[in-house]
Amino acid sequence: MTWARRIEGKVVTDVAAAIVVALTIGYAIVDPPGPSSPWPTWSAWPVAALVSLPIALRRRRPRAMLVLACAAATLATLSGAVAAGMIWLTFVPTVLALYLVATTASASWSVSGLVAGALAATGAILIFYDQVLPGLPLPQTPSELPPSWPVEIGAICVFLVVGWALGGAVRWKRETTARLVRHLSEAAVADERRRIARELHDVIGHSMSLIAVKATVANHVADERPQEVRAALAVIERTSRGALTEIQRVLGLLRSDGDLADTHVPAPGMADLPELADHARSAGVEVELTVHGEAALPPTVAMSVYRIVQQALTNVITHAGPTRCSVTVGIDGRTATIDVTDDGPRHGRPPRASRGGGHGLIGMRERVKMYGGTFEADFRPEGGFRIAARLPYDQNDAVT
Repeated sequence: MTWARRIEGKVVTDVAAAIVVALTIGYAIVDPPGPSSPWPTWSAWPVAALVSLPIALRRRRPRAMLVLACAAATLATLSGAVAAGMIWLTFVPTVLALYLVATTASASWSVSGLVAGALAATGAILIFYDQVLPGLPLPQTPSELPPSWPVEIGAICVFLVVGWALGGAVRWKRETTARLVRHLSEAAVADERRRIARELHDVIGHSMSLIAVKATVANHVADERPQEVRAALAVIERTSRGALTEIQRVLGLLRSDGDLADTHVPAPGMADLPELADHARSAGVEVELTVHGEAALPPTVAMSVYRIVQQALTNVITHAGPTRCSVTVGIDGRTATIDVTDDGPRHGRPPRASRGGGHGLIGMRERVKMYGGTFEADFRPEGGFRIAARLPYDQNDAVT
């Protein structure tokens, strides 16, 4: 409805402009500053209407109306049906049609229209002043603006160039805006893909690491300690169910195009940190969890804190476990700080893999970057690994 109204409004504007131009051209033909046209006086209005008609129809067929406007003005000039000294008015519809062509058609088309219009106007005016004007009766009173072909040609060429330049500028602005919108849309899609990939990486990586550890334990003690196998299977079952629940939440986000916090399954937060610590303990990591501060966090910040701790513990389980690990989370109403430190593999055993890179650390950095915080991850001189993150947030967004 909005676009339809805009188009209707533009058409009405074009019709009004065509009427105004037609009246101006007709009046100039009836009362010209130079010699009068040999045509009957009444013919001024049909000629003016025919010359101005392309203005009213230019939005339907811009290029065709440009050709029609230029041809009508040229024929009217060559036939002597125009006002001597005001021929440039006859080419005003050509200028308006050229403007629209420059805004909608290719650059080659608009340049061709500009050159063709200038050549046609120049040729028609030169022929008019050379062959038609000498045979017209002189006006009874001398004009303050005597006919001059250089003035006529110069005015028409200036108007054509200005119309073409303005139309080209509008077209460039539209194309630039369209490219910017497309770039922003692509960037938004890429950000959403990275966000979903980060969520899936955190959920699947943590759960599969824990399941792999417990499955390995169960496989090694299956014959000697069947009760421990049963406990490992219980952990695997509980972990897999939790992972399925969170995967369903992320997939629900894909189907609904909403936010992670708006899905039906509750997003994890600060209250779920003890459960994370229990999972790590079941994988053989001695976790000491400490939370300082009781200020409420915004849901998105709370989920980011949870995910960072989750991924940090996943790295400990995967690369250093069994070992000892300290997790400290501090909240002061303006900043959430996270510090996860492990002692490294026990008995001098080398780590299973390097922890200097990987998607886990990249995902944590991206989460911290969203809040303009700081992130550090490096090996400790005394052994082990340390992850420290600082997430500033607006306390007015906290939910009490």
